[in-house]
Amino acid sequence: MTTEIALSVENLTVKFGGVTACDSIGFDVKRGELFAVIGPNGAGKTTLINALTGIYEPVKGASAKFHHTNGTTYDLLSYARPHEIARLGMARTFQNLGVFNEQTVLSNLMLGRYNHETPGIFSCGFFSSKAINSELKSREAVESILSLFELEDYRNELVGGLPYGVQKRVELGRVLAMEPELLLLDEPMAGMTAEEKQDMVRFVYRLMEQTGVTILLIEHDMGVVMAISERVLALEFGRSIALGTPGEVQSDPEVIRAYLGTETH
Repeated sequence: MTTEIALSVENLTVKFGGVTACDSIGFDVKRGELFAVIGPNGAGKTTLINALTGIYEPVKGASAKFHHTNGTTYDLLSYARPHEIARLGMARTFQNLGVFNEQTVLSNLMLGRYNHETPGIFSCGFFSSKAINSELKSREAVESILSLFELEDYRNELVGGLPYGVQKRVELGRVLAMEPELLLLDEPMAGMTAEEKQDMVRFVYRLMEQTGVTILLIEHDMGVVMAISERVLALEFGRSIALGTPGEVQSDPEVIRAYLGTETH
């Protein structure tokens, strides 16, 4: 991890009528870092990611900037649609599985390559060299993902018939196929068994080591968060209550109160 900033957020506020889901949230994510966001249900964690990826519109005055390695800084709030933000180099997963059950594992991963497919209808229809080269490049990228997440044996299996933990790996592989610089994971281990969580932690470590991708992680399992994250932001009722290393956040009185519901002395 370097001291370079990959994502900077300031004064991010999201309101739904009279309800403030995110209240003036601010933080930075360093390049190559695994940055975690924690908080009880309703704390505003998913709303935060939705605001960063173009699904929700923050209140005026907010700032969210993605700093690309090419030297360009993108104002995320100036992009109206999620797919536009995805093309900048940001990809995300969702709490609920975002896979195509009636498609094979290979097809699901290839769908993640859509933003790298440049040939038009004419080129594809007549199998031009440009279309063939693009297809070969996508196939090569997908093969490396199959290996990375140990999905080779499932390549031709329909995703809907696979174990839940494997489906989660397929979803992560699909977004990784987009070749993001910043990966936003919304509870990637929700609903998993202890063994499946251990596997997912191993795969997350592996993808960071091999790709250098920066990760913003939302996760309810405090044991997982404290074990793998480098810094943690804790939210409660839409506001930030702690920011620091896992040890600092875990011992913070506000965090203890939010999670245990007790007064601290």
